[in-house]
This record gives sequence, structure tokens and C-alpha cells, in this order.
Amino acid sequence: MEKLFQQSIYDLERFYSFSEAELKLLESADKAAEECANSEFEHYISREVNPEIPKIAKKYALSGIPIAKEYGGHGASMITAVLTNQRLGHTGLGLATFYDVNTFICALSLQRWGSEEQKDRYLSHSLKDGSVFAFALTEPEAGSDPSSMSTTYSKSVRSYILSGTKYLITNGSIADYIIVFAKDSSDEKNITAFIVDTKSAGFKVQMHLSEKIGLFTSDTAMLEFNEVEVPEENVLGNVGKGMHVAYSALLNGRLGIASGCIGIIEGSLNAVISRAKERVQHGKQIGKHQLIQRHIAEIRQNLEMAKWPTYFAALRKSQYDKDFGNKALVEEIDLRTALAKKIASRLAFESADRAVQVFGGFGYSLLSPVGQLFCDSRVTRIYEGTDEIMELKIASRLLGNGFEAFR
Repeated sequence: MEKLFQQSIYDLERFYSFSEAELKLLESADKAAEECANSEFEHYISREVNPEIPKIAKKYALSGIPIAKEYGGHGASMITAVLTNQRLGHTGLGLATFYDVNTFICALSLQRWGSEEQKDRYLSHSLKDGSVFAFALTEPEAGSDPSSMSTTYSKSVRSYILSGTKYLITNGSIADYIIVFAKDSSDEKNITAFIVDTKSAGFKVQMHLSEKIGLFTSDTAMLEFNEVEVPEENVLGNVGKGMHVAYSALLNGRLGIASGCIGIIEGSLNAVISRAKERVQHGKQIGKHQLIQRHIAEIRQNLEMAKWPTYFAALRKSQYDKDFGNKALVEEIDLRTALAKKIASRLAFESADRAVQVFGGFGYSLLSPVGQLFCDSRVTRIYEGTDEIMELKIASRLLGNGFEAFR
């Protein structure tokens, strides 16, 4: 097992007792990351989506890790899922982002909000056959303010009709099912979540978005819904309560991003240690130069600072998942996941930047072990809650009611 990953497990065992089954799942995560590394590199330098990602996720049953056994999952803890995504992030965020959306956001949302029929049809079956999910909230003009979305729905006899465009949707062009958010065409205050089958008439992948700064191996798409008919039994949660679904999904998603960022930091640290021992300049290994040692020390500090807010948030989130009605606990989770995501994403970007500096000119190439980490880390400060939104969440939670900078 990879050394830094194993050390994280050892450190956590002082506070959390992993079951034998959970430890085996973490071994599988380690193997999945190793197996994915070569294809990630090959597809990244070609700037194309990695088709091996869903196959590897299915092979190692990654999506079922935090899902209850009654729905076909492993019933493992949130901290086990966080550690899994941490390991997947070592070589970049392609596999980690897939796992975040498919599992942290979509599968856990289905488990939390789905009817028993929906859980059987979409959750249990997806874990068996490896179905891919996407989460369609963002639009060209609706990012940090999802209430400004323009996608609408109207009621038919026994169904709903959806029309609109969704943008920057991870897994969008490879998804079998999409959790889509839309406004009531007759009452814009009502936003509802729907489970949409991508084989539905009127659904179209309008554009595959490849002109990104990084994250090339992760599928990102613009989607069009042209009077897509959705059965009324595919409403996720209650009609008009879609933002409850969205916000709870993003609580999980922040943990997914934070954990992937820890993986970025670990990947950066592994790379610079190897480089510092192997590269010779001015007659000695560069690791013997004090300023190179400073970069290594800073990355190691960043790793420690990113891990514990994320781990603690995951442990507290497990408590909340057993007590959804606890208002004080949900407010704490909102704060702690925002802290975890903000801290880990900033430190991941800083660590990858330091790693590029240690590698010098070669670091500014996607052929280097750190080029991908640098490019991928930048988006973590934007998606699923920008740095600025996380800061507003943190501050408003500390100041109390009446100080919300946005709603």
C-alpha cells in the first residue's frame, strides 16, 4: 500500500476503529489508484476523457463504499469513503472527481432522498451494473446562485416536462442517469429535483467541454433538455424542495473535493521527494539545497493542515447521517465541510505549485509527474463552492442569524 496513504490510516486508527471490511476496501482503493495511473497519464497528455475510469470504479466496487448494505453497498463509514477519494487523487483528479460526483453527490443523495422504489431501481441496480450518474445544477448563467437557473418544468398528466440547458456537468456525456434541478414554470420559487434517464427523448449532449485548463480525463459537458418527459415517480425528494436535495448533496460533495485535494498534496509530496533525491544541480542533489528543503517542508505541513479538518468533518458527518433532524448538527456540518473544502483546496493548489517549482522547467510540462496535479488543483477552488462562497459560509455561521451574505 502507498506509504503516505497507509500513514493516514494509521493516524486515524488512534481515533476511529476501522473494521476488517473497511480496511480491505481501502486496500482496493489503493489498487484502483495504481491501476488507473498509467491510463490517466496517457489520456491526460492527449487531453481526452479517460474511458477506463468507470470500468475501474466498477471493478473495485468504489461507488458502493458508503452505501448501506440493504441497497447493495458496503455500508462503510464516511471516513472510509474520504480516505478512498484521497488515494484516488494521488495522480490527479480524473478518477477522484468521477467518484465524488457518482458517489458522494449522487449515490448518497439517492440514499438520503429517494423513495424505496427509486433506491431499488436506480441505486441498487447502479451498484450492480456500474451505471454512471451526473448532477445537473449549474447553468451558463447560474453558478454560485443556483436559484437563478432558467431550466423549467411543467406538470403533465402523470409526468413533468423539463426544458433548459445545464453547463459544466461532470460525467454529463457518459451518464446513464442525471439528477436534474428545474424551476416550476408557473412559480419560480419552486425548484424540484428529478431523476432523468439519458435515453429519454429530448435529451441531448449539446457539447463536450474539452477546452479546460486541466481535468482533461474527467468528462465535462453541456446538456440540453428539450421538453424531456419525466415520470412523476422520478421526483427526488418532494416537489418544490429541490434545493434541500442540492444543499445536502453539496455537503457530501465538499468532503469529496477536500479528500481528493489531500490526494493532490500527497502526490505532490511523493513527487518532490523523489525529484530532490534524483536531480543533481551545482554538483549535488537538489534536496541538499536549503530552499528546496523549504518547499518539501511546506508541502508536508500543508498535508497535515488539510487532513484533519477533512477527517473531523467526515466523522461528524457520519453522526449527522444518523440524525438528519438535528438542526444544530447540520449547522455544524455546514461549517465544517466548508472549512475542509476551503482549506484543502487552497493547500492543494499551493502544494502543486511548489512541486512545479521544485521540478523547474520540466515541472511546467504535462509529461512531468506534477504538471497534471497543478492543472487539476486549480478547479478545486471553484467547483462545488468557490473559495469566496466557502468564506461567506464560514463567516455567517460564526456571526449567527441575520448575517447571511447570500441565501
